[in-house]
Amino acid sequence: MNVFGGMSKGERSRVKIRVRSAMASQAKIEGRFLGGRPPYGYRLADAGPHPNPAKAADGKRLHRLEPDPIAAPVVRRIYREYLAGHGLHAISEGLTRDGIVCPSAHDPERNTHRNAVGWPKSAIAVLLTNPRYTGRQVWNKQRKAEILLDIEDVAAGYETKLNWNEPGTWIWSDNIVHEPLVTTEDFEAVQALRLTRRKTSPLEPLQRMQRTSKRDYLLSKILHCGVCGQKMESTFNHGRPHYRCRYPAEYAEANNIEHPRTVYVREDHIVPHLDKWLCKIFAPHRIEATAKALADAAAGDDDQAILADAAHKELAAADRKLGQYRALLEAGTDPATVAGWIREVEIEKIAINARLRQLAGRAIMTPEVITAIVHTLGDLVKVLAQAAPADKMKIYKELGLRLDYDVNTRTVAVEVKTAGSDIESNADGRVRKVRVRGGIDTITPRTHLTISGNLDLESTASRRR
Repeated sequence: MNVFGGMSKGERSRVKIRVRSAMASQAKIEGRFLGGRPPYGYRLADAGPHPNPAKAADGKRLHRLEPDPIAAPVVRRIYREYLAGHGLHAISEGLTRDGIVCPSAHDPERNTHRNAVGWPKSAIAVLLTNPRYTGRQVWNKQRKAEILLDIEDVAAGYETKLNWNEPGTWIWSDNIVHEPLVTTEDFEAVQALRLTRRKTSPLEPLQRMQRTSKRDYLLSKILHCGVCGQKMESTFNHGRPHYRCRYPAEYAEANNIEHPRTVYVREDHIVPHLDKWLCKIFAPHRIEATAKALADAAAGDDDQAILADAAHKELAAADRKLGQYRALLEAGTDPATVAGWIREVEIEKIAINARLRQLAGRAIMTPEVITAIVHTLGDLVKVLAQAAPADKMKIYKELGLRLDYDVNTRTVAVEVKTAGSDIESNADGRVRKVRVRGGIDTITPRTHLTISGNLDLESTASRRR
């Protein structure tokens, strides 16, 4: 790192310290809501203009928490039932059975990444450990840590991870600043009750004891249950990695599906079939056929090019209109009339640009680019047989795999869906690689390309409970 880089990093660190110190004071002394989504049971309400005049002039306003008329009674019920002796599982099943939507379903627009089929026990645990239900503002529960990708090469960059802070470092407001959903006495009683049921601190619901040895689950986050669509949970039984989908009867009834209470499948019943299938479709003698199939599937992108060309023409026409209107304004035409015309064209340009942004999300794939992608994926597959578990996990991720396990037919639906923006084609049609973070040549297509298949596990001993 050169001198200027060190100076920039130092100034960045000083700014971070100043900002965090100011936010800590605002949370403790003023009890100010410092952003983020409101906890389940609350919603945001206006709290007046921003105290900073410059930000107030820009239209920024403060917010505060107020009880959500639908979700607040649910939070009170959870605390009441837990203090009455009900466990997390009993509470979650009772809420699902009564048709009460879980937090993800209550706010679906901000929880598109979550499954909203029912109340998970983890959601109950989080609600029972949130101190903001006492009416006080609490800040600094989590922190972002920047971890270097390579300690020997600072230029390789870093990744940001979100970690929990110790409860003693949390910043609590001095006073009650919003309407409490539970009393402080009830909250403390719940924490004491949780402490008797577990060895770790009750205020750390998401932290677990570290294992002495790391276990690699090759299909973690890519294997889904074919019945409900949820990601299957990784578990280690009898010395082997397994995957399971536990689905209480209340969840199935609430979502009108027939689902076994538990679905199990062993990892070593899937991986050999998966590797064999990948090596088959990306075999050297099948590369051209695979590329042709993908090119045929991407042929529909021609319509996208036509739409984009039409949008650019409309944008150019709108710019010409703006030029004409400005000329009329300089010639002495009524400013109010011309301003109305300009405003109409500016609104039109906003709509056109929005269409262009949507079209830009899927760039056109040329046959040359598709062939380069297939060849690169084939190179990745070649090392599968000798790859260590950690490396094999990276290869599966690079391929964009998604697996769906059907317990009834004992088959796995496989989808290779590559995505990204690391391949570009030059004006002459040739393909070039784009280096990622100054280090590894990683090639993935600018748009999505999908290859699908099925694995038959008829010789395996998958179980259904």
